Amino acid sequence: MEISIYEDKMEKSISSLESEYTAIRAGRANPRILDRIQVDYYGTPSPLQSVANISVPEARMLQIQPWESSLIKDIEKAILASDIGLTPASDGKVIRLVFPELTEDRRKELVKDVKKKGETAKVAVRNIRRDANDAVKKESKANEISEDEQKQMEDRIQKLTDKYIAQIDTMIEGKSDEVMTV
Repeated sequence: MEISIYEDKMEKSISSLESEYTAIRAGRANPRILDRIQVDYYGTPSPLQSVANISVPEARMLQIQPWESSLIKDIEKAILASDIGLTPASDGKVIRLVFPELTEDRRKELVKDVKKKGETAKVAVRNIRRDANDAVKKESKANEISEDEQKQMEDRIQKLTDKYIAQIDTMIEGKSDEVMTV
């Protein structure tokens, strides 16, 4: 049995958590929160980054300059329809997104969200561990591997799980600190 399959799945759980964390805004302008936004570009949903230039002129402002001024309305619609919670301000040429200063309550709410997403990722990693252990037990019952090999594989799977859970804990702590920093 190849354990690397399960390691890849655990790695994907980490990547998924990273992308979820980039969407959580911590009061500072971060162009990555726009990564998930799709704009209708001549009937084709396209990532915002491929139809506009995104810059950070100030610490709490994003500026979006579309390649074509006709896209301004579509970009505004896409931002309003997204879950980032920002209202775009346009002057006909560029769109500005101003990040309001986060209140203490809002920061605490975001930290709870960060922890919840982290716990979900941990559950995913543990489910992968369970699947891997089930596969090892199945091989052992079918006498494809010895009991010693089964024990060794289960130990390797547990070490992998511990490694990824520790990585998730570090990510939770880092994002929580980032959110709570004023």
